[in-house]
Amino acid sequence: MVGQAIAGRLVELGHDVRMGSRTGGNAKARAWVGQAGERASEGTFADAAAFGDVVFNATAGDASLDALAAAGTENLAGKVLVDVANILNFSEGAPPAAGAGLDESLGERIQTAFPDARVVKTLNTVNNAVMVDPAGLLPGDTGNVFLSGDDEAAKRDVAALLHSFGWPEDSVVDLGGITTARGTELYVALWVRLWGVVGEVPFNVRVVAGSAPH
Repeated sequence: MVGQAIAGRLVELGHDVRMGSRTGGNAKARAWVGQAGERASEGTFADAAAFGDVVFNATAGDASLDALAAAGTENLAGKVLVDVANILNFSEGAPPAAGAGLDESLGERIQTAFPDARVVKTLNTVNNAVMVDPAGLLPGDTGNVFLSGDDEAAKRDVAALLHSFGWPEDSVVDLGGITTARGTELYVALWVRLWGVVGEVPFNVRVVAGSAPH
């Protein structure tokens, strides 16, 4: 759902997009291509990674490293790799706990495993509909979206994509290096519980800062 939401929005914005899956000809990927139009195509993870200038990881967090390995280290080298995934732990049922820890985030694991990729963690703090249409679903106040990554130029490129999705410039908060992804990944545990209260209504959070203490 996340991958299709992002891919569909990118096609709407005029980008050529290839959806990757474990095997080429995946039924869901083919159905998406049929719906999305001539700028859309599908293939394996490796096909998609080789095709794209920017690669989005929208896989399940506990499978992301394997999926990216299948995409190919050489196909990711030098490219902006936007990680929107979260590790969710359902071992004790629902709602799930955030599977990432205080000591290391999924974003960091991906950057370590693929050191030549330019990893940027973002969009993992909202659901897929809000990711790609914040201004439409949250009119008047989109709330904040966050960036984590070690490559400043990559973060600028991703911020530009976020703006094209409808995130206002002042809504994008650069948290710093990829280690800061620990914070946004752990926030997901709160997001899940907020979703239990709010339900299907789109929602987000905003950072509100007061004046400095005297």
